[in-house]
Amino acid sequence: QVQLVESGGGLVQPGGSLRLSCAAPRTIFSISTMGWYRQAPEKQRELVATITSGGSTNAADSVKGRFTISRDDAKNTVYLQMNSLKPEDTAVYYCNANYRSALVYWGKGTLVTVSS
Repeated sequence: QVQLVESGGGLVQPGGSLRLSCAAPRTIFSISTMGWYRQAPEKQRELVATITSGGSTNAADSVKGRFTISRDDAKNTVYLQMNSLKPEDTAVYYCNANYRSALVYWGKGTLVTVSS
């Protein structure tokens, strides 16, 4: 059973910052595009950002300029630095590992709440 272990969620005020982390097994992490998705209440899960094994990144328009995805290959960990958080960023954030769509794994999710 492949486990992706997320951490770093919590409650933050609007304008604040959080950093999410996701650790994955090396055998999966080294070959996968890693990503973060989120699902707000009563909404569909949506892409937040991805980073390939080579370091190329992609992000949703709604988070560009505020969120940064990065990966540490030595620690088999992907990060999501979230700055200038808005109430509409409130959601459960899920870590994803994807190898050519043939192997796809999800974490259990971590809740981010942006509220004053």
